[in-house]
Amino acid sequence: MVKEEKQGPAKRVNIVSVKLVRESSILYEKRCIRSAQDAYELAKSFLEDKDREHFIVVSLDTKNQPVSINVCHIGSLNASLVSPREVMKAAILSSAASILIFHNHPSGLTDPSNEDIKVTKRLVEAGKLMGIELLDHIIVGDNTFNSLKEKGYI
Repeated sequence: MVKEEKQGPAKRVNIVSVKLVRESSILYEKRCIRSAQDAYELAKSFLEDKDREHFIVVSLDTKNQPVSINVCHIGSLNASLVSPREVMKAAILSSAASILIFHNHPSGLTDPSNEDIKVTKRLVEAGKLMGIELLDHIIVGDNTFNSLKEKGYI
C-alpha cells in the first residue's frame, strides 16, 4: 500500500537572471600578463597595506589579458576561508579562459601556509572540471611576493 503524502500549498519558484556588475575599472598598461612579476604588479595596489587577508581573483581572456578583478573574500588577520564556488563565480560570469588568484599576508611574510597550498590544489582541480585554468596563486607581502607556481605547487 502506498501512502499518499499530504501536500501543502504550491511552491513559488523564482525566475532569475545572473549578471556581472562593473563597479569601477583601472587601466593596465602592459595589457597582457606574461609572468608572475606582471601579475604581482597588477594586484599589489589592491593588496598592499591591508590589515586583513584579502583574496582576489583576476579573470583572463585567451590572450592572458585581464578582463576583471574580483575581491572574492576578506578574511581575518591571519586567515581567509576560500570556497571554489566563490572563486569561480566571477570567472564564469567574466567568460574567463583562465584565472590568477592572489592574497596578502598582513604580516608581510610571503611563505605559503599549509592551508594556502591546500586551497591552491583544490582550485586547480575545480578549474580543470570547469575548463578554467588556474595559472598561478600569488601571495603578496611587504614589497614582495611569492608565486606558488614557481614553487611547484601548480
